[in-house]
Amino acid sequence: MEDVFSIFNRYEAVRHRLPDAGFAEATTEIGSLLDIAGQVDAFVFDAFGVLNVGETAIPGAAERLDELRSAGHQIRILSNAASYNHESATDKFRKLGMRISGDEIVTSRDAALAGLDARLWGCIAAPSDTLGDIPASTCHLGNNPAVYDRVDGFLFLSTEAWRPEHQEVLRLSLLTRPRPLVIANADLVAPRDFGFSLEPGYYGHLLADECHGDIRFFGKPFPEVYEMIEASLPGVPEHRIAMCGDTLHTDILGAAARGWRTVLVTGDGLFAGVNTRSFCNRSALIPTWRLPRI
Repeated sequence: MEDVFSIFNRYEAVRHRLPDAGFAEATTEIGSLLDIAGQVDAFVFDAFGVLNVGETAIPGAAERLDELRSAGHQIRILSNAASYNHESATDKFRKLGMRISGDEIVTSRDAALAGLDARLWGCIAAPSDTLGDIPASTCHLGNNPAVYDRVDGFLFLSTEAWRPEHQEVLRLSLLTRPRPLVIANADLVAPRDFGFSLEPGYYGHLLADECHGDIRFFGKPFPEVYEMIEASLPGVPEHRIAMCGDTLHTDILGAAARGWRTVLVTGDGLFAGVNTRSFCNRSALIPTWRLPRI
């Protein structure tokens, strides 16, 4: 999947596995989030394509977060990032120049780990990941099929070192002995400085296409991460929460399914350089508001 058209088409092809939601008939164009500040108590931000692209902060993002917080708005980051633990996720945003505390961040890794049971999990993870935050027995998966065959479940955290030959070993191991597969990042792709990277959700849906049994997806658009955000915002009505994201089938769909309002950010993420209206119309995923940058 090399461009927005193929990525969009793939999301549509797996739409039957995603939540359902209702949408308004039209989107309102705005110039910045300050235009809707009176209608929102809590702003929730996707990371990639909204606050940063790869390891580069999007100009003005840190300043906007500070403005909104200073005006009394709650700020949260909701990221389908499972390659590193919660502390590392917090440090990443601080290094990008964003004043963020650990309790303002929810990641798909957080949600996936909260649902793990006490079995031996074979982890598809970055080589540098110590797996120290996982509340169960773990081992790294590599090239050895025997290791895949002896674990009791699979936890897919990162594609950093994942290759087609590894995917085939996993597929064959699941065919031989079905076991749970937890996809800790439901994204198909992520925008990077060099283009798009394939993410765990891409590989998880390939296996789901073949009906490989117990596959569980965590992160946007699935509900657990939104529930965690809501739990951190006691007293804030759902319709006063706005999700700001760059992807229709993850950020916008998942938030709308919770009754949140939505902001499609178009300038730097999945839809950078293309007109989003046709994609919204084709998918019937209609954000509340739309703007280039926050």
